[in-house]
Amino acid sequence: MKKISILIGIIALTTINSCAERVIVNREVESKNDGKMLLGTQTLDQFRKEPYKVWFDEEYNRYQIDQQTFPELKKEKLNSYNLVVFVGSWCEDSQREFPRLIKILDALKYNTDKMQIIAVNRKKESPAGEEGLYNISRVPTIIVKKYGKEIGRITEMPETGYLERDLLNILKKDNSGLFK
Repeated sequence: MKKISILIGIIALTTINSCAERVIVNREVESKNDGKMLLGTQTLDQFRKEPYKVWFDEEYNRYQIDQQTFPELKKEKLNSYNLVVFVGSWCEDSQREFPRLIKILDALKYNTDKMQIIAVNRKKESPAGEEGLYNISRVPTIIVKKYGKEIGRITEMPETGYLERDLLNILKKDNSGLFK
């Protein structure tokens, strides 16, 4: 009887493992028109490699964080939120806003393990289809989530002209609902 239980356990584990979806991380593709481009789930390290490193480092180093907004943003505890960021490594807006976001997150000491980065092609598609789940039509799109629920997003460019101000507005709006 004990051998049968062990055998059933092994079969169950084998079945579960064979059904699990494999997520490919840091996929890179090449096209005639765009050259190398990132596609699907990415790690932050991927943007610090060639050819992405050129535009990433340039914008990251050039950007000056808004010092009026930053202390207030720090008080709002962005670390208690998750971020989902859709980017196009081929997209000028993504090449500008994504490094700026990372510079802000670094200054806040944000735990980037709480951030999911998904790169899309020119049709705004990813291999696993996450763009449909989040209704993505433009990049970059930065989605702020709390307890798995979207509480706000920044699409393409910040409305205020500064990512940190838009993030602060999203967090303040969420936090103002706590004390009603």
